[in-house]
Amino acid sequence: MREKYSGLQIAIHWLVFLLVIVTWCAMDLRGFFSREYRPWFNMVHVSCGMTILVLMIARLVIRLKRPAPPITPKPKPWMTGMAHLGHLVIYLLFIALPIIGLCLMYNRGHPWLAFGLVMPHAADSNFELVDFFKHYHVLLAKTSYYVVGLHALAALLHHYIWKDNALLRMMPKKKR
Repeated sequence: MREKYSGLQIAIHWLVFLLVIVTWCAMDLRGFFSREYRPWFNMVHVSCGMTILVLMIARLVIRLKRPAPPITPKPKPWMTGMAHLGHLVIYLLFIALPIIGLCLMYNRGHPWLAFGLVMPHAADSNFELVDFFKHYHVLLAKTSYYVVGLHALAALLHHYIWKDNALLRMMPKKKR
């Protein structure tokens, strides 16, 4: 059995990580710039979110076809259970967040951009739905900060405290 995830799985993992950071920054830092730049920040946020959605679905499909390489030494059953739960939450978050965001944007009822292109929108605004989607989008986005932080902490604990190969399985190969 292999010791690492495939190169494609590793690339998708780290690309999603970078896109998540850019997506967060696009929203969290836009207030530091004049309002004339807001459409650009929104487009970056939406475009990255849509890309994350596609990559997370691809990653899930690949993961279902290729089981995770084993962690050695084998962790305790409770740790394995927590890892499965954590990964399930990550997949659900980063699939649900973009879908909710797209529903929000569509129901605003006016043109919006993704990848520099005008996206479809509802003929009429539905602010009740927009508020509903926005509430859950913001809630899940804030939750994602903690989930990603716990995920990173768990990887570091595996590497430095429990001294297993959990983190190394997702690291790119070193160039010789």
